[in-house]
Amino acid sequence: MRRDFCDGVGIARLLNSTLVLPKFEVAAYWNESSSGFSDVFDADYFITQMNGFVNVVKELPPEISSKEPHRVDCSKRKGQFDYIESVLPFLLKYHYVSITPAVSQRRDRYPKYAKAALCQACYRALKLTGSLEKKANKLLEAIPKPFLSLHLRFEPDMVAYSQCQYSGLSPTSMKALEAARGDDRKPWTGEAARIWRNRGKCPLTPNETAFILKALSIPTNTNIYLAAGDGLMEIEGLTSIYSNVVTKSALLSGEDFETMHGNTKAALDYCVSINSDSYMATYFGNMDKMVAAMRAFKGLYKTLFLSRRAFAEFTSRGLEGKPLMEALWKAHEDDFIKGRGSALSDCFCEFKL
Repeated sequence: MRRDFCDGVGIARLLNSTLVLPKFEVAAYWNESSSGFSDVFDADYFITQMNGFVNVVKELPPEISSKEPHRVDCSKRKGQFDYIESVLPFLLKYHYVSITPAVSQRRDRYPKYAKAALCQACYRALKLTGSLEKKANKLLEAIPKPFLSLHLRFEPDMVAYSQCQYSGLSPTSMKALEAARGDDRKPWTGEAARIWRNRGKCPLTPNETAFILKALSIPTNTNIYLAAGDGLMEIEGLTSIYSNVVTKSALLSGEDFETMHGNTKAALDYCVSINSDSYMATYFGNMDKMVAAMRAFKGLYKTLFLSRRAFAEFTSRGLEGKPLMEALWKAHEDDFIKGRGSALSDCFCEFKL
């Protein structure tokens, strides 16, 4: 949501248009109704910080609010996509448009003024609400120091979406996985399954994650904050080896935690992760890229994405035990301290915002 919203700021500047603070459609992720920008971010602070970059309003003016926006789906376009050519005519005609992002419109092709607006939004203007910031600080204070934030993705919907096969899962995990798969997410089989896994498409299990951490010489008494969604499967594969694992549900009071929505829980994970001593992720998703970008912006470079492809390749060759650990160490050695990946252009290096 943060990435797409930052893109929206850049597009609004590109089109010289006013941006209306959005509602976030969270139902697809957390089975909840949509929530407003102000449920997560400080709207007044954002508007003030964006002054001079792009005009932002909380609500539509009365003469437009009764109308439905003209929707422009930019995501399904093939080839290089240009917002000025494809969206601006609709904006001038209808005065109020709703768009989806276009992956083919690369941010590095934006003119500098649009890049500057996008990066001001992401790195300067987005700040959690006061109540969320208070919970994030409470959480940070409660986590034993120093600590590693681990973004572990092995939820039923995530595994079902990957269409990967896993053997040895518990009956409870298999039941949750089958329910998430439905009829259209059946796993690959045979040679197709092997090729798919060797391409690094299969999420690491908690047990595989623990094995890689040991291969990287991460002590088993390391304090680990688990940045993960509800319903994480097979977590015992990690906690049986790394015993000092803490979660937000355990550290926050029941009242603090139970009243939170999925997007606000994710915001806490994001906040903790960009302030952790080290950050590791078993996936290379949008949150991971955004965390890596913000950590680089803050000068925190101990960021690492564990390689699913390397693990699959080495195990398919029959490596196990010490030889597998040595191979995994070599595969991660160059990236272990530097970190890599960004959801945004490297604009914090180009502008004095």
